[in-house]
Amino acid sequence: MFEVVYYSMCGSTKKVAEAIAVELGVKAESVKAKGGLTKDSFVFLGSGCYAGRPGRKLRKFIARNDFKGRQVALFGTSGDGEGKEVKAMEKLLKPTGALIRGCFYCKGRALFFFNRGHPSNEELAKAREFANEMKTQKNKEERDGD
Repeated sequence: MFEVVYYSMCGSTKKVAEAIAVELGVKAESVKAKGGLTKDSFVFLGSGCYAGRPGRKLRKFIARNDFKGRQVALFGTSGDGEGKEVKAMEKLLKPTGALIRGCFYCKGRALFFFNRGHPSNEELAKAREFANEMKTQKNKEERDGD
C-alpha cells in the first residue's frame, strides 16, 4: 500500500503530490489533515521549501510518526529547484530508521508570483515517472523477497 502525504503553501507541492498519487491509485493527503500512517505502507513525503527546509507541519509529522524500517520516497518543490527541502527531509528521516528509496524535486511557484507555470507539465510527467519507478522497485523487492 502507498500513501502520499504533503505540505504545500503555494500549491506547487500539492500538484506534484496529486500527480504521484494518481500514478499509485491513491489519494494525496495534506499533512494538515493526516493523523498517522497506515501500518506497513510505503510513504511518499513531500514539501515545499521554506528557508531551506520542509514546512514546519511536515517536520512535526515526521517527528510524531514511526518510520523505523518504513520505505519512504521524498519529493519537493522550491523556487530554485535544487531540492534543499528534500535533502533536509532525508536528514530528518535517516536517524528514525526510515529506508529512503528515492527522491524527486523540481521548481515550484515561490512567494505566489515567482516561477509561475511551475511545476510545468514536463515536471509533473517526471513526477509520475518517479512514482512508477518507486512502484516498480517496491514490486520487485516484494517478488524477490517471496
